[in-house]
Amino acid sequence: MLALWAVCSGLDGGGGRQRQQPHSDLGRGDMTGARFTVSGQVQGVGFRPTVWRLAHEMGLTGDVKNTGEGVVIQLWGDHVATFPDRLHSALPPLARIERLDVTPLTDPAPCGFEITASQEGEMRGNVTPDAATCADCLEEIRNPFERRYRYPFANCTNCGPRFSIVQAAPYDRAKTTMAPFDFCPPCEAEYSNPVDRRFHAQPVACGRCGPNIWIEKLGKGAVNLEAFSMLDDVDATGGMIMNGHIVAIRGLGGVHLACDATNAAAVAELRRRKSRTGKAFALMARDLDVVRAYCEVSKIEADLLSSPQAPIVLLKAKPNGLPSEIAPGLDRLGVMLPYTPFYHMILRRIGRPVIMTSGNPSGQPQCIDNQETRDRLADIADFACLHNRDIANRIDDSVVRVDLGRPRVLRRARGYAPQGLELPAGFSDALEVLALGAEQKNTFCLVKDARAIMSQHMGDLEDVATNADVTRNLGLYENLFDHAPDIIAVDQHPQYLSTQRGFQMAGDRPVIQVQHHHAHIAACLVENNRPLSAEHVLGIALDGTGLGDDGTIWGGEFLICDYHGYRRVGCLKPVALPGGVAAVREPWRNAYAHLMAEMGWGEFAINFPDLEVFSRMRDLPRDTLDAMIKSGTNSPLASSCGRLFDAAAAIAGIAWDRQNYEGEAAILFEAALDPDALNEPDDLAYPFSIPLMGGKGMPYIEPLAVWRAMLGDLVLQTPIGTISARFHRGLARAIVEMAVRLTKDTAIDTVALSGGCFQNATLFALVHQGLEGAELTVLSHSDYPANDGGISLGQAVIALANTQGEDAKCA
Repeated sequence: MLALWAVCSGLDGGGGRQRQQPHSDLGRGDMTGARFTVSGQVQGVGFRPTVWRLAHEMGLTGDVKNTGEGVVIQLWGDHVATFPDRLHSALPPLARIERLDVTPLTDPAPCGFEITASQEGEMRGNVTPDAATCADCLEEIRNPFERRYRYPFANCTNCGPRFSIVQAAPYDRAKTTMAPFDFCPPCEAEYSNPVDRRFHAQPVACGRCGPNIWIEKLGKGAVNLEAFSMLDDVDATGGMIMNGHIVAIRGLGGVHLACDATNAAAVAELRRRKSRTGKAFALMARDLDVVRAYCEVSKIEADLLSSPQAPIVLLKAKPNGLPSEIAPGLDRLGVMLPYTPFYHMILRRIGRPVIMTSGNPSGQPQCIDNQETRDRLADIADFACLHNRDIANRIDDSVVRVDLGRPRVLRRARGYAPQGLELPAGFSDALEVLALGAEQKNTFCLVKDARAIMSQHMGDLEDVATNADVTRNLGLYENLFDHAPDIIAVDQHPQYLSTQRGFQMAGDRPVIQVQHHHAHIAACLVENNRPLSAEHVLGIALDGTGLGDDGTIWGGEFLICDYHGYRRVGCLKPVALPGGVAAVREPWRNAYAHLMAEMGWGEFAINFPDLEVFSRMRDLPRDTLDAMIKSGTNSPLASSCGRLFDAAAAIAGIAWDRQNYEGEAAILFEAALDPDALNEPDDLAYPFSIPLMGGKGMPYIEPLAVWRAMLGDLVLQTPIGTISARFHRGLARAIVEMAVRLTKDTAIDTVALSGGCFQNATLFALVHQGLEGAELTVLSHSDYPANDGGISLGQAVIALANTQGEDAKCA
């Protein structure tokens, strides 16, 4: 089989990538028949009707059908050779072609063209992500002359539920949560008509035959709908929100909690009932005009909001717009547009943003079924808007931010998962891999036929319900993608629950333990389509924690690496974590450890006795802390960039006692930054240095002078925004200087950036631009998270690279 061409694309709105192979000579003038095998996101998205229409337009005969390999198209006629180009230009909105292979046919040409029915098992491996309501369906639910007027579950091949309703392979109606709903004659006619946009759209329904929505009062008493709307239950839900109530809404992949975002009392009450301290709420707005009233929106951000993926997009907030309780201390708001018909209908007459946060008590997975909503949310929501189409698969809203002109996925879930990724050149298609990811922001990743399929974001494994979700999803993906791994890949930390799961399920299969930060860099490499045979890169992995080869905690790493292996060549200064895991939650521990490691109590007390940070530290149990650090008792060394930011934020007076959510101190420290201070003279940036370990070992980034400069600025009452800017600039400059030093006089000209700290937009931009200014090629994430949500992808390709017969290239 000869590859004719292949296309891979990522995010809509500018974040995608494409690669194309040259055309072969096959069929240029002498070919009358050809078989095209197309793989990618090509089933359940209107692909076969598109082929049917093209074949008729081009006067071609043959057939098209779904198979285990993808979609197989057999064509005869004078213009067969031009078919791939015509197909690419005519793709339906949700289709993605990853590969197209062609072989000649010598059979006699048939008389016509037909769509051949799929057979049991033929549609494995091709489940499409859920997609936002298309313009055609939106027009139907708004048009009183259409039979789906105000129908909250309208959909077609270009939009609607996919992954959230699938229960098993093959993907057809009988194996989705639409199975209980039999077609009415008009819907069946649409479903069976190849020229209709609802041809073989499995969730097709209408108000006559499909699921429906209703409202319940959570707690005692009846619902007086006339108090909120005379129209229907969906519109009444919007009325409840406008009247200051908190409403649980069973959506596409889970339940949301909604209230009026302009009502400060309602927002504060939701935060109290949900026990959500500090962490920002997501918003939903009726349209872009409402979003623009409260946020700055670029064209690429507007395109993302309006895309079929419809993620939450982090936008710069306009001043004095919404209550501060929505995103305390932050300068960005997470906003999305309605992505289902009933969300469009609920918000139709609400001309202001609505809180749309996950329907759960804090720290637990969001609810997905009706009884669970009644039981778990009765003390949070006043009312519940429920429906009778079951949610098969819990899937959160995706989160995206635009940095340096490209979308960067921070949480990959609804709209993106489980879309696959064709692996770069050189990877074997003979082995199947299962990688089980990290402890936090857990995902897992399957590799089959040299294609990676990463699960949706599932959360932190310390939560029992999340762990159960992982177990169920592993079984689902195994069935959907007909996957039986030859190899299991896990993190090298033995206490990670994902690592323990891998060993428990491995049996006699090999388990490959992958270093955390190597996995970060490998994920960046594979996303950027770097071939297996490519030369080494300098990987810079900055995050919170990951177990290092020396038994210490790593998190500020410079690695010379490729897929096969790595060598640690630099790091941030290792400093003790007094209290171990407690130091991740309580920033004051890191502040104390850093100041004592650099200057000691004597210098600190002599020079800075009037500062608030001194008073706070004076009251700490210093003798106990000093003893722990000296003996190493529950105080491992950590070269963590995350803990460095915790220390800086705490010293500056932000999040001293405890972080309410992961990364809060660093996030607030960046949010406080004064952009104008980024333009100060270079010598005002805080002076990190780069000495050698022990005077002759590996280089490391030393913050001693930084703390002296920062404390001096606090004495001078320098604004916190300026202090934050000077810290960010100084750290970024040191990272770039380290990269230049490590690549000088080597053949390495490429740097890969990964790890959760690169979700700090300021640090990322300063480092990226500094490296490019040093004439280094920079690789970074876009379609997959830089945080631990992308770890499983890196684990999978490292395991595959090291088990397909090639020798490791890193000493």
